[in-house]
Amino acid sequence: MLKQHLQLKLGQKLAPQQIQLMKLIQLHTLEFEEELERELEENPALEIAKEDSKEDEYSSLEDAYKDEGTESIETDFDVNEYIYDDEPSYKTASSNYSPDDEEFDNESLLTEGQSLYDYLTEQIHLVNISEEDLKIAEYLIGNLDTDGYLRREIKSIVDDLAFSQGIYTTKEKVEDILENYVQKLDPSGVGARGLQECLLLQIEKKVSSDKAVSLAANILRHQFEALTNKHYNKIIQKYDIEEEDLKDALDEISKLSPKVGGNFDTQTITINQEIIPDFVIQVKDGIVIPMLNSKNAPTLRVSEEYKDILTTYSHDKNSSEHKQAALFIKQKLDAAKWYIDAINQRQNTLLQTITAIVKFQKDYFITGDEKSLKPMILKDVADITGFDISTISRVVKSKYADTPNGIVYLKDLFSDSLTNDDGEEVSTKEIKTHLQEVINKENKRKPLTDDALVVILKEQGYNIARRTIAKYREQLNIPVARLRKEL
Repeated sequence: MLKQHLQLKLGQKLAPQQIQLMKLIQLHTLEFEEELERELEENPALEIAKEDSKEDEYSSLEDAYKDEGTESIETDFDVNEYIYDDEPSYKTASSNYSPDDEEFDNESLLTEGQSLYDYLTEQIHLVNISEEDLKIAEYLIGNLDTDGYLRREIKSIVDDLAFSQGIYTTKEKVEDILENYVQKLDPSGVGARGLQECLLLQIEKKVSSDKAVSLAANILRHQFEALTNKHYNKIIQKYDIEEEDLKDALDEISKLSPKVGGNFDTQTITINQEIIPDFVIQVKDGIVIPMLNSKNAPTLRVSEEYKDILTTYSHDKNSSEHKQAALFIKQKLDAAKWYIDAINQRQNTLLQTITAIVKFQKDYFITGDEKSLKPMILKDVADITGFDISTISRVVKSKYADTPNGIVYLKDLFSDSLTNDDGEEVSTKEIKTHLQEVINKENKRKPLTDDALVVILKEQGYNIARRTIAKYREQLNIPVARLRKEL
């Protein structure tokens, strides 16, 4: 037996337009241009209006449906809903963009050079080697990573040669080909199975009669662990040498490359893209002026071709082909309308967000000094703009601003706050700047420990714990005191 009953249920669901807007907001300029091109290709109802066009793109559609001698056509939808006569609502032109738009070229430079694999393969084919050994050598070259290292175990390579190449060999044979053929190729150090072997392969090709080179080779071969840990006194005692002799040897080691394949292109085409700022910040007479890069503000309109199709449809109510075309146009017009709305909202959201950031960090944009940065979190900008924190997060994601002091990554403007001894809130970025300056000025023979850094920063008014110093040091990619030691 069927029973009927009523049920009330509350739920929250994002509309397709909102989802589309969120996706557009988080795109940086280059991604946005790619997305816009894709939409223009997929939706023929959209087109970019010419800059010198003075016509009313939307209200002009109304004339296409005026026919005093013809009665209205009954359809499943109202065609007039897609006749836009309110240009400011949908037109996305804006004066809030950089006048120096041509300065930011969006061309991607496609470059393809010789890969490390190709370079080594050319060399191995010039070596006097048997056909089977050549295949093994080529397979070894193919297993090198982009830095020139052989990261795989020899045993695994032997198994692969048997299964994929039909070559049955031994571990000793593969090691012999690696050491006597592959590792003899240029650049020196290629085919190494670790950093120590890579550096040794390079130093061994230098003149061994040189005292500094000979000592460097000995240190790399027998005292590599002491070298990496910077236990210089241990090395001096081991070889009974003067400090100057060790300096000369370390100088020779510093000339070696840990990544010999780094100067070669990968085996695929790489795309080199320069950073295209999403915002332009100008300072005039102490006033900070934020603007959008004009590439973020295209002027879109409905295609003229679609106007003509709709005009034909409005004069013929009996043609099934025209009705089908009109239904198709309805879908495209819906998508075009939503898309233009989304772009307009994206533009306004970006502009309001950058305006709030500029208001918060005015002193920094004027001086360019990181010490002028105020503590600022996403919530601070959200409170000013009225947007949700997640929206602000999407806006600043992967976005850059062109300022009088260079290109700035927006996320770098955000930082937490700490209270100094005077009771003032200071940015953690300011503390990191002071920490970097202190370490840069330290005696490299006796680097400052984290405990010593705590004392120095406390004297400057920053009362922070040692573990906080360690965290900031790691964020700045500064090693521990022992590894900063120099002779």
